[in-house]
Amino acid sequence: MNKQKRLEILTRLRDNNPNPTTELEFSSPFELLIAVLLSAQATDVSVNKATRKLYPVANTPETILALGVDGLKEYIKTIGLYNSKAENTIKTCKMLIDLHNAEVPEDRAALEALPGVGRKTANVVLNTAFGWPTIAVDTHIDRVSNRTKFAMGKNVVEVEQKLLKVVPAEFKVDVHHWLILHGRYTCIARKPRCGSCIIEDLCEYKDKIEI
Repeated sequence: MNKQKRLEILTRLRDNNPNPTTELEFSSPFELLIAVLLSAQATDVSVNKATRKLYPVANTPETILALGVDGLKEYIKTIGLYNSKAENTIKTCKMLIDLHNAEVPEDRAALEALPGVGRKTANVVLNTAFGWPTIAVDTHIDRVSNRTKFAMGKNVVEVEQKLLKVVPAEFKVDVHHWLILHGRYTCIARKPRCGSCIIEDLCEYKDKIEI
């Protein structure tokens, strides 16, 4: 895909959604961190349902730590992998208190050192909470980038590096959100909704489905 076509795709996505953000509900960097940690292999909808009950009771490292693993499980047991997520969340809260004055660090290495936090989660927090021009690549973004030929790669890290290379600076902060929403609602896995896609004429996918 050439530079001009990519620019037109990004411009249309921006015009269609000028102020995109995550569908996870949060009101602080800490709430976002925990929501993203809980969202691994789970839907944002399921996480939001749990955090709507959890956060009014506990939404700081100290108050969640006070719940303990078993107490936290009661709030998140509707989310997949909740046992390991509860343990990681409690360990993360303790580390934030012990090492970072109960604040979410604006630092990639420090974030990735937290239990259950990998590169993608760190990217989401740095981008969405702190406005960094990072690009978190999940399955939706990986699919959209490869299917459209916008930024191809054999794995999520390769796709991330390609996106960072080809996306102009003015779009970098928001492109993660545009692509994930596009993959979630239009360029879906089994039957992409090509007929209602705002970038269909620019997409280089060979097996377009007119629905």
